[in-house]
Amino acid sequence: MHEQGVVHRDLKPENLLYYSPAEDSKIMISDFGLSKMEDSGIMATACGTPGYVAPEVLAQKPYGKAVDVWSIGVISYILLCGYPPFYDENDANLFAQILKGEFEFDSPYWDEISDSAKDFIRNLMCVDVEKRYTCKQALGHPWICGNAASNKNIHGTVSEQLKKNFAKSRWKQIMNAVTIVHKMQRLALVSCGPADSAHLCPPIEEEVEAKEDKDRSRKDELLLEKPLESQAYHAAAVIRQMQRMALSGTQTAAGSNNPSPLADFNGSQPNA
Repeated sequence: MHEQGVVHRDLKPENLLYYSPAEDSKIMISDFGLSKMEDSGIMATACGTPGYVAPEVLAQKPYGKAVDVWSIGVISYILLCGYPPFYDENDANLFAQILKGEFEFDSPYWDEISDSAKDFIRNLMCVDVEKRYTCKQALGHPWICGNAASNKNIHGTVSEQLKKNFAKSRWKQIMNAVTIVHKMQRLALVSCGPADSAHLCPPIEEEVEAKEDKDRSRKDELLLEKPLESQAYHAAAVIRQMQRMALSGTQTAAGSNNPSPLADFNGSQPNA
């Protein structure tokens, strides 16, 4: 892919597919909606999936193929332990971690993993782009082409962690969707007159929900009061703007026959 000058810009486990059900099936890369030819111009658009995006993308710096190598490092990390190297409920905190390149090989999950595998990941998830491995260098690493890999079976522990951590992520998405619906219902109640609210607006009777939303908002405010890198806040602001653009674009596309693809940051289709 890189030899053809293509930068994917959204590599993640969901975009890696088996070619066939065979045990020795080759792996295919899917979803090239955000991909771009490297020779088509400078790339600087913030796009991708938050947990897999490279620091230079968040920092709004020009970037190239190295962003895919970073994503491969994140994927390799997850496949070896079952949880992501960077995680936080708050996007600004998550982006701050990525910008610093802060990740650990936590015990006991990494105790059985070879030092060679850890070295491989460190070279892929290197904040300094000049020092980060290229794909060619990665393929030549002893953990890939030599005998440095461990023979220990980690399938059981990794599978358990994958189920626990990524099920939590799906549950969070569901809860966020429910919260948005509740807020829309309350907005509808406000916009409807007293005479119309009984039959036009769905009632929200639980005062507990309002209290939980208030507590959740206060928690977010406290998180945002913590000192973080201005770049992380800037990146979060960019993503929020892209989300608004995506919503606007989706509404426009609903009335046309040619809807445009959206970025996986829940943002708009990038130009670069």
